[in-house]
Amino acid sequence: MKRLIIGIGGMTNGGKSTLSRSLQGIVPNSCILSQDSFFKDDSVVPVDSHGFKQYDTLDALHMDRMMSEVRSWVQDPQRFMLSHGLSVQDSSVFALIVEGFLIFNYGPLNELFDKRYFLQIPYETCKLRRGSRVYMPPDPMGYFDGHVWPMYLKNRKEMENMVQDLVFLDGTQKREDLLAAVYKDIQQMFTAV
Repeated sequence: MKRLIIGIGGMTNGGKSTLSRSLQGIVPNSCILSQDSFFKDDSVVPVDSHGFKQYDTLDALHMDRMMSEVRSWVQDPQRFMLSHGLSVQDSSVFALIVEGFLIFNYGPLNELFDKRYFLQIPYETCKLRRGSRVYMPPDPMGYFDGHVWPMYLKNRKEMENMVQDLVFLDGTQKREDLLAAVYKDIQQMFTAV
């Protein structure tokens, strides 16, 4: 049985979820774990001195629960997929796509990736995309410049000190071009495994 764990990280609104869903649509027996599904309850997320909720930290996430899901997939990808309502086409190839903004900053998870992709976009594009989305709870005034962007820069520096083999992707490229490049890479990995 061939299996790959693919990490798709990046900044907020960089295109992680879009790329992950597109990959799942064409990679056989693949499923997605999204880091956003593991946020702690809003009531326990700390607030900084400016009154901004600290969502952009590992402490705001149930990483233990996320790791439990990853380990469950590693133990038996077929059973994991079936238990999550996904069909299995052929039991010889499986891929787990893990996407999130801090997946490469968490050592135990980072160690499991066979391939690491990081989507990046310019500040202006990121701010525009972030401002066009509705979050629950909503972003307070000044949150992007006062918290989101500075935390991205801090987390990115930390990540780059921890991870050597990141493939950086331009999140402003056409979706089809990004998907084609990553899919070609993944196909080569499957033949090499």
